Amino acid sequence: MATATQAQPKAAKKAAAPKVQTFSWEGLDKKGNKVKGEIPGQNVTLVKAELRKQGIVANKVKKKATSMLGPRKKKITAMDIAVFTRQLATMMKAGVPLVQSFEIVADGHDNASMRELLMKIKSDIEGGNNLATALESHPAYFDDLFISLVSSGEQSGALETMLDRIAIYKEKTEALKAKIKKAIKYPVAVLIVAAIVTAILLIKVVPTFQDLFGSFGAELPAFTQMVINMSDWLQTWWWAVLLILAATGIAFTEAKKRSQAFCDSLDRLALKLPVAGDIIFKATIARYARTLATTFAAGVPLVEALDSVAGATGNVVYRNAVNKIRDDVSSGTQLNFSMKASGVFPAMAVQMTSIGEESGALDTMLEKVATYYEDEVDNAVDGLTSLLEPLIMAVLGVLVGGLIIAMYLPIFQLGSVV
Repeated sequence: MATATQAQPKAAKKAAAPKVQTFSWEGLDKKGNKVKGEIPGQNVTLVKAELRKQGIVANKVKKKATSMLGPRKKKITAMDIAVFTRQLATMMKAGVPLVQSFEIVADGHDNASMRELLMKIKSDIEGGNNLATALESHPAYFDDLFISLVSSGEQSGALETMLDRIAIYKEKTEALKAKIKKAIKYPVAVLIVAAIVTAILLIKVVPTFQDLFGSFGAELPAFTQMVINMSDWLQTWWWAVLLILAATGIAFTEAKKRSQAFCDSLDRLALKLPVAGDIIFKATIARYARTLATTFAAGVPLVEALDSVAGATGNVVYRNAVNKIRDDVSSGTQLNFSMKASGVFPAMAVQMTSIGEESGALDTMLEKVATYYEDEVDNAVDGLTSLLEPLIMAVLGVLVGGLIIAMYLPIFQLGSVV
């Protein structure tokens, strides 16, 4: 009860915290020169105080007007968090105090949303909270693993070293995600463009040829007739096609949000896909090894580290396997034995884990496993892209070229008759 009572005023205090806004200012610097600029702050008084700290006497300070037609705030991405972590680690290693590090990083950031987030965290730290507690207020951007590692760094007195490890982890993880997206986006984008071009040809171009063929008074080739029938159908039911596509997209999105069983089925299916399944498998092993190496190196006990790893794998098959491994390890089983018993980890990863446990360098061996499979993913993505390019060109050639041949086939036949 006491904990709940204490939590309520704290929550109310956070809710009542002033919103960080952008202010434009004009004034004189230490040399008496006129200067102006923009600065984030909570109100005019605090902004003037901040400018005085910088040696600037502000004559005008006003809230920056926001135009409805002006640029919208960018969304804060995982890569923004990774870059921020790297910058903060670099600043602290250079001996810059934590609060000042936040000011420097925020001032140099192009994303207004990210600047606001950093200034809020800075205000929490100035209010007496440690970094881990300040980050807990923003769970949308900092997950439990991130906060746990920062907390470990603060407790051990090696925050800058821990931030460096977190930065490496985030950079490697985001690079891995980018490779997977690269493998998926290119063929999907080309196929979408092909579908749009085909639909335009069927709806706009084919009817023109159809009117021309009607004046021939002759029987059309079967291939041409089939294309004309497709064109007639699409002109009549195009709205139904769009409706079905939209409904399918919405249903798929909602099912992913609301049904864990549906998401689990997609995870299992993804591992069985030809070519892409192998890439997803290697990426999952890389994430597992990278996360476990980072948490274990941070001094987190192995059982607790496996808790964090389970959620970071990104696939239900490996999440369930890691949870089983955690239970086995907590009962005294060696990590490599439990990994082998799960049947979902490659022999190389199991063997490297065994060597790490025997030599007392588990985190080093796991980092080598992560690096190896990250390189494997990179090579596989490059190979897949090279393989897909001619395949996609062939598909486009069949779609567009087939339609063109179908339209000119009656003209060719007419010419041969004449």
